[in-house]
Amino acid sequence: MKKQSLVVSTIFLQVVIVALGIGALALMLWEPHLEGRNAHATLFEIYFNDPFLAYVYIASIAFFVAIYQAFKILGYVRQNKTFSQATARALRIIKYCAMSLIAFIVGAEGYFFIAQRSEDDIAGGVAIGLFLIFVSVVVAIAAAVIERILQDAVGITEQIDTADAVHPAGGQRG
Repeated sequence: MKKQSLVVSTIFLQVVIVALGIGALALMLWEPHLEGRNAHATLFEIYFNDPFLAYVYIASIAFFVAIYQAFKILGYVRQNKTFSQATARALRIIKYCAMSLIAFIVGAEGYFFIAQRSEDDIAGGVAIGLFLIFVSVVVAIAAAVIERILQDAVGITEQIDTADAVHPAGGQRG
């Protein structure tokens, strides 16, 4: 019964992750049309005349890679491969993606302060950027801690497997 509950839980979380990714993609494609300066712009003007929008789309690659890795981790959990090198590798990739997002967001904040300071009220963009930096830092630290714990667990598991291969069941361990 516990195995079935684990399968259902991981599938549910994978569906949530897919919905989060689709929602983020939809927001990224829909929001530029609502921006005040783009209200009457053509699609070409919206997507090809705004270097900041291109920067955001490039930065979002790290987010979507992290989402995919989280999806893979849940697949490993469902396959009972939680304590494996593949899971630790996926966590490491999530950590690197979060760190690159932090760098991209800091760059965007710098853009707000340098290029946009005289044009618009930047307080909203800065606040959102600071919130996203905080979330990315939390994700990076959590992924690093869990990766370290998993690496230790995988090391212990490999030591036990090696000891079992050297000393088969029923033999004396020294």
